Amino acid sequence: MTSDKGVERQVLGTRLRDAREYLDLSQDEVARVLGVPRSAISMMEAGQRKVDALELKKLAEMYQQTITYLTGATSDEPAVPDTVQHLARTASKLSARDREELLRFAQFLQAKAPARKA
Repeated sequence: MTSDKGVERQVLGTRLRDAREYLDLSQDEVARVLGVPRSAISMMEAGQRKVDALELKKLAEMYQQTITYLTGATSDEPAVPDTVQHLARTASKLSARDREELLRFAQFLQAKAPARKA
């Protein structure tokens, strides 16, 4: 019999592993940042270890994800497409000037959108 908490840990573990791999980080790198052994990261990702609130906060920041996403919690807000999340993560690494340029370009594309639908 699998408990709800066991399922929740599995979801969290899968999302933590996917986010880490997406950023091409090793378990060792993550462990160093958290100040835990690599085996702790492995156990978190396998759903075999609890993740405390401070660890979850650090992981969310490191992986550029929300705690809500990592925990699999649902909300009334529509899901943000992966491509938009990737764009946001990439844009967060740009200079303020480059982000302004990106915003202007997005506004330009948005303004063109109604013309393309016609």
